[in-house]
Amino acid sequence: MAIEKLRVGIVGSGGIAQAAHIPNYQKLEDDVVLAAVSDVAIERAEEVKEKFGFEEAYSDYEEMFAKANLDVVSVCTPNKFHAPIAIAALRAGLHVLCEKPPAMTVKEAEQMKAAAEEAGKLLAFGFHFRMQPQTQLLKKYITNGDFGRVYAGNAIALRRRGIPGWGVFTNKELQGGGPLIDIGVHMLDTALYLMGYPEPSVVMGATYSEIGSRQGPGLLGQWDWENFTVEDMARGMIRFKDGASLVVDSSFAANVEQREVMNVKLMGAHGGADLFPLKIYQEKHGALTDTSPAYLDSLNPYERQIKLYVESVKNGKLSAELCSPEQGLIVQKIINGLYQSDETGVPVQL
Repeated sequence: MAIEKLRVGIVGSGGIAQAAHIPNYQKLEDDVVLAAVSDVAIERAEEVKEKFGFEEAYSDYEEMFAKANLDVVSVCTPNKFHAPIAIAALRAGLHVLCEKPPAMTVKEAEQMKAAAEEAGKLLAFGFHFRMQPQTQLLKKYITNGDFGRVYAGNAIALRRRGIPGWGVFTNKELQGGGPLIDIGVHMLDTALYLMGYPEPSVVMGATYSEIGSRQGPGLLGQWDWENFTVEDMARGMIRFKDGASLVVDSSFAANVEQREVMNVKLMGAHGGADLFPLKIYQEKHGALTDTSPAYLDSLNPYERQIKLYVESVKNGKLSAELCSPEQGLIVQKIINGLYQSDETGVPVQL
């Protein structure tokens, strides 16, 4: 018996919903129906409804969960609202794809995981850099044993003057932090995914706000420097229970050469790599070799993420390529631990 089309709802109709989630659900018209969209600004919800062909628009997500007969929800709101919305959706019997980061606190991430388990529904988090063809190829190398034990790495997300001039990215109350929780978390998750998600034991972090709170040139528009409440740079180190370590560097604004660098560097006993662009470093037949792929699939990572999530819901099992509640909780523990370490000035045991 064929499975009926999944009825999809969107909570939060801003940039990430319109650029990444909705268009890629549209591409799966044989599998999904755009059923309803919710936004606290009902005018925007109505605009998105008309633009993308949703059946209904709501200003209250709980009303949408109760009335729209949904199967799946994408949560595309500021970070502060991820946990309450995702938990409400799960308790309403819906599967949830939530944008990153999982939540604002470790307790919230734990509650989201528990709600998914209690409801028997699939919860995943939107870390789309996993879906990049470079990441998937490198994962195959590592899983195949070509690198031996991967014991060290760097997760890098640095911008020279890339403070967003839109949205709430510089509002700590709504976001929980700055570049670490916004872009650094992407490279952190990617590194952890490639390393097999080892269990962290201790973290040490430091944050800085030297540039964001003053006016200056903005490569992503002029930010609200007078109300800048997040860090503009964060650094940290994670040591894992298996002895491996990872260094994280992230910035919205730093005096570096390039406009933006998003990369993961990994080092193993028998090989290492830079991820973006992918270059693999090994010792072969008495020589040191550098290898780069001549061709990679160009599938949009958001498209792959949405497709895998829809397939997961239909199959009743979350794809290993997607970020699970267990992995999301590890990310949250590391992020909050790094911020806590900065505040206290000492390493934090996890």
